[in-house]
Parts: sequence; structure tokens; C-alpha cells
Amino acid sequence: MRFRRWFALLLLLPTMAWAGTLQQDLDAMARSFHGRIAIYAKDLNTGRSVAVAADEEVATASVIKLPVMLEAMYQVKAGRLKLDDPIVLKDSDKVQGSGVLQFLHGGLRLTLEDAISLMMMLSDNTGANLVMEAAGIPNVNARLAAMGLKHTCLYKEVYKKPAGPMPPDQKKFGLGKTTAREMAAVMESVARCDLGDKALCDKMIYIMKNQQYRNMVARDLETVDTTETPSTIAAKLGQLDDVRNEVALVETPGAKIVISAFTWDNQDQRWTPDNEAEVLIGRMARRIVDEWGRPPAAPK
Repeated sequence: MRFRRWFALLLLLPTMAWAGTLQQDLDAMARSFHGRIAIYAKDLNTGRSVAVAADEEVATASVIKLPVMLEAMYQVKAGRLKLDDPIVLKDSDKVQGSGVLQFLHGGLRLTLEDAISLMMMLSDNTGANLVMEAAGIPNVNARLAAMGLKHTCLYKEVYKKPAGPMPPDQKKFGLGKTTAREMAAVMESVARCDLGDKALCDKMIYIMKNQQYRNMVARDLETVDTTETPSTIAAKLGQLDDVRNEVALVETPGAKIVISAFTWDNQDQRWTPDNEAEVLIGRMARRIVDEWGRPPAAPK
């Protein structure tokens, strides 16, 4: 039923007139952008992929919260954490930026699962720090290293000073660093359920399908109210004035696609839905799904 709904939506969307091959079109879009972009996409069903500057180290912004969630879930599976572990919000926990916990009263009782959901759905910075404190930043980085990711690192909590000495590149990258290819590998690990617990993997994907920001990968793909109709796009975004990033898992009738896009040095720094980088990521995602996402043709 879900795939029939998705296919119906694709049929309603007008066919785009693309100029060349998928790679050529992505390259052309990247060249026309007033900033810099790295993108990597992979169809998990076939293994085919496409890339632009996919191995360049980039600032994660809040996309780094994806591996934070993943490590927390590994610890839940191991019994070191529980999703219903209680967390009491303190006024000293509150930090600025995205999210709602900073506006709520100290003493609010949450669970670990509440904090994870807020971290991922609203990119809540206070919630992210609560999860980082529970899971441990060194454990997040150890998990990334165990996955073979040499360029992805979480440096510190959000809007807080580093707890200890930092590598020289921390000032350049801020909260964390990655590459488009490596962050795609994190999302692929979730989709493949390397964790080995289907219920927890399904929970992570469900949480990401309910991310409330839909202006990047989803902008040209979804035409439904995802508060009423379940989304087929699980995503985590990150934003700064000159940065727009998102990693997403897009499920279609014909493919299961990871799209990992990072922009920086963006000239357009408006916090509006028509920000150039957000529109670009949406167009690139649409081009990829147009190429890979439809069901294979029936044999004649």
C-alpha cells in the first residue's frame, strides 16, 4: 500500500526535462550553485551510486546527531541504556538554537527516547546534549571508527565548550566533521540494520520519517501531509547561516536510496524555504529519484 501511494505521487509530479546523464546533471547543478556542495547517493537495492566531491571533509552541523542516535541505540541493545531511562531537564542543560526544551520549565521529566526523538525530529540542541551525555561522546566516536569511517567525528556538545583538548581542525568544523560518502554509510548502516535489532532499527527510521523540516530532500518529492500520511523519507538535517546539509533514506517502489548532501560557503544565507542551497538539494534529490526511483518496466 505504501509503495502504491508513493508511485501515485510520482505519477502526479510533472516529468522534469533533464539535460544529460544523472552525473552530468548533478555536476551542472553543482557548478551553478553560489557556494560549495558535496553529494553522494546510493541505491541500496542495486549498489549503483553517484557522487560530487563526496570525499571532501565538511562541517556536519546537526547531521552529526544521526550517529549520536545510532550509538545510543547500540547501548540500548547491549543493556547499558534503556529507552525509558529517566532524564530530568535542568535549567543548566538548556542551550540556544533549534528545539523546544530551552523554553520549557526546569524539572521536566523526560525519557531517553523522548530526548532522542526531540534531537532528531526537531533537531533539539538541548535534547542532543542530553543524549550525548547518556551515550558518551567518546563512545560515539569509537562507534564511527569501528564502522571504518576515518573522516567522521563528533567534537563536543552543542553550544558548549569542548570538555578537553581538541584537534586543530575543530575550529574549522565546529560540532563535527564528515564526508558525504561517510555520512551516507551511517544512514546505510541504519537501513541495513547492522545493529541487529529490527525493532530498534525500525524505531530509528520511524523517528527520522517524522523530522519536521521538509525543505530539502523531501521538498520536490512529497506532496502529502506527513502528519496524516506516513512519510517514505527518513532524514536528518543540519543548518548554519552558510551551511545546509541533509542525509536521507528515500524509499520508492523501485529503489531504496540514500542521499547525503552537504553545502557550505553559501552566498544565500536567508533562513527561508527558498534558500538556494535548500532548493538545490531538493532538485538534486528529485533528479536522483527520477533516475532510480520508478519500478522496473514490466517484461514485454
